[in-house]
Amino acid sequence: MEQNNGILDRSLKLRHIVFLGLAYMSPFAVFDTFGIVSETTKGHVPMSYILVTVAVLFTAFSYGKMVKLYPTAGSAYTYTRQTMNSGLGFLVGWASLLDYLFLPMINALLADVYLSSGFPNVPKWVWIIGLILLITIMNVVGVKVAVSANVLMVVFQFLIVLIFVILNIRSIIFGYDVNFSFNPFYSHHMAWGPVISGASILALSFLGFDAVTTLSEETIEPKKNVPRGIFLIAVIGGIFFIAVTYFMQCLFPNVASLKNISGASPEIAKYIGGTIFQSIFLAGALVSVTASGLAAQTSASRLLYAMGRDGVLTKKLFSYIHPRLKTPIFNVIILGVLALTALFLSLTTATSLINFGAYTAFSFVNLSVIVYYVRNKRSHTFSSIISSIIIPLIGFAVNAYLWFSLDRDAMILGLSWTAVGIVYLVYLTRFFTKKPPEFDFDESESISG
Repeated sequence: MEQNNGILDRSLKLRHIVFLGLAYMSPFAVFDTFGIVSETTKGHVPMSYILVTVAVLFTAFSYGKMVKLYPTAGSAYTYTRQTMNSGLGFLVGWASLLDYLFLPMINALLADVYLSSGFPNVPKWVWIIGLILLITIMNVVGVKVAVSANVLMVVFQFLIVLIFVILNIRSIIFGYDVNFSFNPFYSHHMAWGPVISGASILALSFLGFDAVTTLSEETIEPKKNVPRGIFLIAVIGGIFFIAVTYFMQCLFPNVASLKNISGASPEIAKYIGGTIFQSIFLAGALVSVTASGLAAQTSASRLLYAMGRDGVLTKKLFSYIHPRLKTPIFNVIILGVLALTALFLSLTTATSLINFGAYTAFSFVNLSVIVYYVRNKRSHTFSSIISSIIIPLIGFAVNAYLWFSLDRDAMILGLSWTAVGIVYLVYLTRFFTKKPPEFDFDESESISG
């Protein structure tokens, strides 16, 4: 956005907010985990999406309330710090760092999932290391993906998804032994435990729905349009994910018949559209993981830079900018090395690890609404109790339950990460004798390199 005398131009309307939020979520996210969640839920992916959409909608409502209170801030960390405690806020921010630091790893794993289905004889490590090297080199030299190119890539992905759905419906109508049914939502053999476990994986699809809170200063009537935008993004995203996976699940009620469960989506693409459409689908997937991986590494490297500059991390290393390339080169390389953990983790564990941070953030956004209301509201009406106690309490309960349903290995890794954060917090605060330094998640979106 252009600046006028140091003030950001308020030019974004509600429709801009919604489009940017949907673009940030990435339409291809619907394909990333379909196979593993279908196997986990025994053919009830749409039901799992309904559960996680409910959790996100309650959280979106709470985000909307907090945006009105803190219109220039946009993170669960900030809300927790402002309403509860600075130390607790630091730990929420520390947990949220998992999303930033390991998203490039997820995209490397997805590159392997998609490309291995088209080229099964190529070793897994080739695709993982290849994508990590590509996005790391691009970020080191300072190559930027223009906004217009990002929009084109999002539109390209949406078109492929639309063609995928049309071909899927055609295959159901003209296929044998398959039909439209209610079974993907509920069947007599459905067990809620596996469905909830599946839902705990799917938060990955909604990562970024709250990112538009960082655009409050550039939005017309932000206290009205940003909360509406967040809620609409969650609703539209949820409906989109539920609808697409419904048609996929109707066509393949049991993914056990597929050769590669993790790579179920590209295999389904070949089934419904032949080799040509599978190639187009894989092109869309490659665009998706490259663009997402590049953006994730760029954002995370700038966040680490801001944290180094502000003293949260070692200044000499993390705030270093290469004099010629003008990029935080050490941060980019560190993130590339972290992404190499994709060589040792499964997609299920990796997505659960990312979701550890997401569900932690979602839970504390809901708690922040309750704590603020209890501490600051002197009058308690029925409607205010519903909106500031009951709704966020339900949101917290659903998110916390999904958090406890995460993959066991991811829980161990996530709790270990939190333990490191506690030790680091004790060090930074000199045993809590001073306030912890502040994260600045918003800066990761605004620092250029």
